[in-house]
Amino acid sequence: MSAMGGQKPKTGVPPGIGFTGRSASRGHSGAERLCVAPMHALRSSLLSRSALARPALAIALVCVVTIASVWALQHAGYAPCELCLRERIPFYWGLPLALLVAAITARGRAGLLPAGYVALGLVFLAGAGLGIYHAGVEWGIWPGPSSCTGGLDHPAAVEDFLKQLKTTQVVRCDAPALQMAGLSLAAWNAVLCLALTAVAGFGFLRSDRQRG
Repeated sequence: MSAMGGQKPKTGVPPGIGFTGRSASRGHSGAERLCVAPMHALRSSLLSRSALARPALAIALVCVVTIASVWALQHAGYAPCELCLRERIPFYWGLPLALLVAAITARGRAGLLPAGYVALGLVFLAGAGLGIYHAGVEWGIWPGPSSCTGGLDHPAAVEDFLKQLKTTQVVRCDAPALQMAGLSLAAWNAVLCLALTAVAGFGFLRSDRQRG
């Protein structure tokens, strides 16, 4: 009895099992932290790239809507003048350029983003200049191109003059074909291009701050 009294009671648990369990728990926690940290870093990187690409994607969307709208108006019978056709060029250039900037963002080439947004800003700043010039022609502030105000050469004979009248269709650039809220399409084009220039400037500031 005295010998039995000196023995420790058996619990059925092997020695050291409690220590081993705590070690395993700590090991699992460390492994989870090692897995979660890269996921957080990846998520932060994707969110950052998405924020940098938003201005470019917004510009691309506006370009698509604008191009589709002017084509729809043309098919509806609103023939564009020479200056109207020129004012479309910034949107034709701006759409692929904006998509390129968004693609650069997706590939993580943040160092090229400021230059891309500067290029977008210059494209639409030129578009705003074309719109302001056209609106000034419509308001009579300055003269427009001669091709927008007649388009007929001096004929050598009456027959040639009559032939030109039949074959030449001149769309005047000093007469607005459509007005909305008191402004012609040329004036609205200037406003839209200035707004897109501001969006490109915002994208430049954000990308330049991210790079720094």
